[in-house]
Amino acid sequence: MFAVELNGLNETSARLDGLPAILAAALTAKARELAAALADRVKTDKLAGGVLSARSGALQASIGASVTADGDGIVASVGSTGDAKYAAIQEYGGTTAAHEILPVKARALAFIAGGALRFAHKVQHPGSVIPERPYLRSALEEMGDEIKAELANAASEILGRA
Repeated sequence: MFAVELNGLNETSARLDGLPAILAAALTAKARELAAALADRVKTDKLAGGVLSARSGALQASIGASVTADGDGIVASVGSTGDAKYAAIQEYGGTTAAHEILPVKARALAFIAGGALRFAHKVQHPGSVIPERPYLRSALEEMGDEIKAELANAASEILGRA
């Protein structure tokens, strides 16, 4: 006859049952850290002369990171969260339609044309073709391997303790 006695089975089972929650918490924390690092790279590298030069700083200020976790997984997002209406057209390129420009804070527009100061009550803009300037995608591409490795290391660390 053959008999096996297992000691600590209940403790081991409880530890394994808790593993998904511990792993999810560790990966969520790591995703927050990496998303913040990616947002920082976009702001301090890509939008500080790497891809675009800051004029007002509105696009830089609009860059944010968020992480959500639920039963289906963990999602980290980095992008423009503010009122920088031109964020997408700078990232992906595109065209603007012809439109009229009217003064907002004064009775007339003032600008330099032909070396002289000019004034106008309105200006007809012919539209623009904006080239693609991927500040988000290029930062993600540069950090992609690091992000994958860091997440894999965080998972391995938790699983190695199991």
